Amino acid sequence: MPKGYWVSVYRTISDPEKLAAYNKLAGPAVRAAGGRTFVRDGRVVAHDAGVAERTILIEFDSFEQAVAARASAAYQEALAALDDGVERDFRIVEGLD
Repeated sequence: MPKGYWVSVYRTISDPEKLAAYNKLAGPAVRAAGGRTFVRDGRVVAHDAGVAERTILIEFDSFEQAVAARASAAYQEALAALDDGVERDFRIVEGLD
């Protein structure tokens, strides 16, 4: 079964306090939903129209699990804390196998 991935690239961080509040809630919510963080805040080299900002990659056992994690009450609470504190490109993608 193909795995599911959250890919999140931050374009701007306008409110670091909101991001900190989100991080405090999002990590436990993701882990509770079975997510494993592979990339967070490491070095970035952007090409083409890419943005060299904070990048996050989280793996789930399936695409459906990744979608359900995003919809979970715990993650929705984290999103409410984040509010308009960042501008980011967030995608849920299916792996190859």
